Amino acid sequence: MKKLESREDIELLVNSFYDKVVQDETIGFFFKDIIKVDFQKHLPKMYSFWESILFGQMSYKGNPMAVHFPINHLEAMEKHHFAQWLKLWKQTIEENFTGYNADMAITKSENIANLMSYKMEMARKH
Repeated sequence: MKKLESREDIELLVNSFYDKVVQDETIGFFFKDIIKVDFQKHLPKMYSFWESILFGQMSYKGNPMAVHFPINHLEAMEKHHFAQWLKLWKQTIEENFTGYNADMAITKSENIANLMSYKMEMARKH
């Protein structure tokens, strides 16, 4: 197991994660059917997002919450979807990495999943 410590490591993590996501029965349809993600554009954004979160690099420009509201409007993004996202993320980290940044990537993802889940639920109620 190696430490999560470079942009290349983040690219491996993100690529491996999305390989799982698109095959997943619970959340894959969001990416393949609902929004038809262009991974050529999406993956570099995710590399920058996680690089910013884990290494303090300010390479990510965007508002992840705002991007998800229109998707939630098309198809409800519910707690079990975020739980599955989190499960796949943790699994991918644990298969590939160890150490402080790997642990931090899990902690940060839990915070993100909880906040997103709550915000999407609130948006559906208004």
